[in-house]
Amino acid sequence: MSKRITLNETSYFGPGSIKVLADELKNHNIQRVLVVTDPDIVKAKIVMKITKILATSKIVYLVFDKIRANPSIHNVRSCVDTATLFRADCLIAVGGGSVLDTAKAASVVLTNPEFKDVRKLEGLSKTKNKGLPLIALPTTCGSGSEATSTYVITDEDRQRKFTCIDAHSIPMLSIVDSELSAKMPSELCATTGMDALAHAVEAYVTKDSWQMTDMYCLEAIRLIGSSLRAAVKGNEKAREQMSYAQYIAGMGASNSGLGLVHAMAHPLSAVFDVPHGLACAVLLAPVMASNAASTGEKYREIAVAMGAKVSSKATPAVYRKAAVTSIEKLVKEIGIGKKLKLTVQKKDLDLLAETALKDVCLSGNPKEVTKKKIIDIYKSVL
Repeated sequence: MSKRITLNETSYFGPGSIKVLADELKNHNIQRVLVVTDPDIVKAKIVMKITKILATSKIVYLVFDKIRANPSIHNVRSCVDTATLFRADCLIAVGGGSVLDTAKAASVVLTNPEFKDVRKLEGLSKTKNKGLPLIALPTTCGSGSEATSTYVITDEDRQRKFTCIDAHSIPMLSIVDSELSAKMPSELCATTGMDALAHAVEAYVTKDSWQMTDMYCLEAIRLIGSSLRAAVKGNEKAREQMSYAQYIAGMGASNSGLGLVHAMAHPLSAVFDVPHGLACAVLLAPVMASNAASTGEKYREIAVAMGAKVSSKATPAVYRKAAVTSIEKLVKEIGIGKKLKLTVQKKDLDLLAETALKDVCLSGNPKEVTKKKIIDIYKSVL
């Protein structure tokens, strides 16, 4: 059976690497840029760093800062309309996963107008053309969207999130400059960091994982386990390591898929507007506990990568518990509680579980799950 790895074209890494943007724009003959971002990134004056480079390079640009958390179909359509009117020949996405995902969807629709109904992009996309040139500049340490062929959009009318998988959406260029995330609030660092960890852990145990994806996932788990605590406290070196970790985790997840954590996190965001990283943080340990018996010896490697001391003679019960406990300990130490502060009714739990069962991410989960089991996990974190 053949295996496939899909990666983005070019990426730059390290503090100050944003300086390469001017030469890259020139090399690709970019003339008109729509800068896609959100209001908080503008307020933090991060966008100003980008527009200064554009102005110096004599690039015509327009800032589109209407992106919200858990981006909607409306956000994508608005971005497409703005880029069309502006006659943009490139999108530069500056922000976290919400911004990057919106820009990826917009870039694909701009070159594949038959997908103007964004819902048609769900699942394995059948687009024919590569998206409008997209440059990704992540400002958080979680989504890894700058490295992946996937993006997630919220259908507010139907109260659901849907995942799109399309190699045509992969950014032409990614610049992973930790200076762009240096002023990220601690809470955001914690939740986005846990999103990256969920990507790595789920991708490591998914049905389609293999030697190459395992390599990415284990390194991401190791980096996050050793860096996230200090990154939350503002340590610059740790935040640099987390910027690499999210990218590496993204490569693993993009090529082997995800599982129940993301299938359950998506409806929490769509129905209750829970930040995606927070949903992943509280769900990761209980889902891991549920999946444990179907993961072979992989939890031993997860535990070790997280820094747990596990004997080579440890039984599956011992190393699986160590892996789950190491996640629970990290979540607690970075200030995230075990439960979400939501008031839900029985009908809400039914909706959440039914939506999770239909989520494309669930197909990669190592263990089959029932609606009752999903409801039980939701109850444990609500």
